[in-house]
Amino acid sequence: MRVDSFDFELPDERIAVRPAVPRDSARMLVVKPGEALSDSTVLQIPELLRAGDVLVFNDTKVIPAQLEGVRTRSDGGTARIGATLHLRTAPDRWKAFIRGAKKLKTGDRITFDAREAAEDETLDGVVHAKGEDGEAEIAFNRTGADLDAALAVFGHIPLPPYIASKRDDDDRDREDYQTIYAREQGAVAAPTAGLHFTERLFEALDQAGIIRTFVTLHVGAGTFLPVKADDTKDHRMHAEIGEINTETADMLNKARANGGRVVSVGTTSLRLLESAARADGSVAAWAGPTDIFITPGYRFKAVDILITNFHLPRSTLFMLVAAFSGLETMRGAYQHAIDARYRFYSYGDASMIFPATDERL
Repeated sequence: MRVDSFDFELPDERIAVRPAVPRDSARMLVVKPGEALSDSTVLQIPELLRAGDVLVFNDTKVIPAQLEGVRTRSDGGTARIGATLHLRTAPDRWKAFIRGAKKLKTGDRITFDAREAAEDETLDGVVHAKGEDGEAEIAFNRTGADLDAALAVFGHIPLPPYIASKRDDDDRDREDYQTIYAREQGAVAAPTAGLHFTERLFEALDQAGIIRTFVTLHVGAGTFLPVKADDTKDHRMHAEIGEINTETADMLNKARANGGRVVSVGTTSLRLLESAARADGSVAAWAGPTDIFITPGYRFKAVDILITNFHLPRSTLFMLVAAFSGLETMRGAYQHAIDARYRFYSYGDASMIFPATDERL
């Protein structure tokens, strides 16, 4: 499909730069193809689902993956660069998108800056390999847990470009840009639909008989990349690492067999579930990288309902929701959201969307 089929006018002021307070007070648009749109709130999720439904959350934890530093070449030349880590390839190595990568060469050394590092504490890297579109693999002078600890000191929370262009990250973002159930370190972007959930909302879900379970997909910075191709078939997704354990897969299959619906909290959970889905819609235990790219025409197998934020024009995420509920349905829903002053993207409001056709719902 033509990428411009997924374009729409989004006023800049609709992009949220801070989350709703409290988190679960965010607005939520309910989208059921063929029915009128319904304005709701995140706190009303328990009323909109049924006992026996299963909410699937992504428990990845965002790391401070945005680094700033100075590149030094073999001839002694230096330049400022920025690095956004997006995929760990070894205990001491990460693939990263580099700002200022045009003149970067294999073997260049990078000395990273820190806000509050001890005088003798350093974080250095060497460009191990250079890829396409500003990507490079960096080998650090630390490894494993020691590297993780250094990133906590030297790194910044990698806010999406449309927020970072408006303000710098701060201490609030270290809490705001993390779900309350995050536990598996490795993401460089938050699974943002999950940011709306609170302990009081979890309690309400429990009281309503709605089941919760967790999967892990380490969201990469590729989620921020614009689609540069003119046709969706020419766009390349960056791989992300994920896992669904046997216990979770069995529980999802049992719930569905008993008439429960699988409700994906976020597009990251959905992409992982669909990567692990069998042809009959059951979910298998699964671990590894996925670069699944979902556009209209895709047949969903594992997910019945999707809770997600509002996405940017021409993005792979808007393509995904268009595939789920239909392009014209989502165009109408997004126009309503814009007119009704919903807040968009990572710190924005939510939507609960139902599939275009599914007699089970």
